[in-house]
Amino acid sequence: MRSKEASPQLIPALAALAGNIGNEVKGYGSLSKAPAEAMGNVRNDMYLTSETIRLMDKNKVGNFDADTSGKLQLFKQQINNATRFIPLWVKIAVAIALGLGTMVGWKRIVVTVGEKIGKTHLTYAQGASAETVAMRTIGAADMFGLPVSTTHVLSSGVAGTMVANGGGLQMKTIRNLLMAWVLTLPAAMLLSGSLYWLFTQLF
Repeated sequence: MRSKEASPQLIPALAALAGNIGNEVKGYGSLSKAPAEAMGNVRNDMYLTSETIRLMDKNKVGNFDADTSGKLQLFKQQINNATRFIPLWVKIAVAIALGLGTMVGWKRIVVTVGEKIGKTHLTYAQGASAETVAMRTIGAADMFGLPVSTTHVLSSGVAGTMVANGGGLQMKTIRNLLMAWVLTLPAAMLLSGSLYWLFTQLF
């Protein structure tokens, strides 16, 4: 439970957990050399430590002096650098997948957004308004760490301009978009989980 008050056990528990992380990583030589069966536990300990330090700093728990607070933040940053990153191969794979998907399906996306959301074709002013809203919404989501879909945000912005313009909406397309939004998450989870299981069995 989150609390602004530190229990007597919090600081010693955090120190013990941090020491345990150091001993584990030292024993393996580096985090990358940790065996697969131990990696989950080590990373979970690191996430827990980082989040605890963040909440302690946010809620001013511990009344540490400036030097100790600085060392805690440095330790937190080092933990985050070791755990919260995207490997280069993942960036490349995602870029290729997005590029190939756009190459294959761009026309259908453009036609749907431009012609099938509203009962009239999208005008330049509506497009500019929808893009501006999408840009600000995605920027705000990035700032606050909220997961959003750029396509969903843009489609919603276009729908809003159609309503404001009095052109009306094509409810069949709206229903299809809503169904796609509902089904995308479980379908993507199932596919990614299946691929991960397959790769762990093969490699």
